[in-house]
Amino acid sequence: MQKLQQIFKVEEVEKKDNLLEILSDKYCRTIVESILDVPKSVMEISHETKIPISTVYRRIQMLHDNKLLHVSGQITEDKKKLFLYKSKIKGIHSRYDDGKVDVELILNDN
Repeated sequence: MQKLQQIFKVEEVEKKDNLLEILSDKYCRTIVESILDVPKSVMEISHETKIPISTVYRRIQMLHDNKLLHVSGQITEDKKKLFLYKSKIKGIHSRYDDGKVDVELILNDN
């Protein structure tokens, strides 16, 4: 049985611009791909993708600011907080036609 994709059309111009910036950033795309199915920590993302940890932190903040991440947390055995990130989106569709920009988010099954 095939699942229907949930699609959200973005209306705000500033939000569209931010999403297009994210779409054009290779690190953001790689991070989103890494956390599509399984929540991961910044350390896990950095190790898996070979992206420097400082870059992962900056891109995670960008994705979080644009409400594209589910964030969960846990306490480790040594009583430290550990945040896990999972993508809320599976994809972004964008289209430029006759001076008009359309952006749609394909939501991730969570």
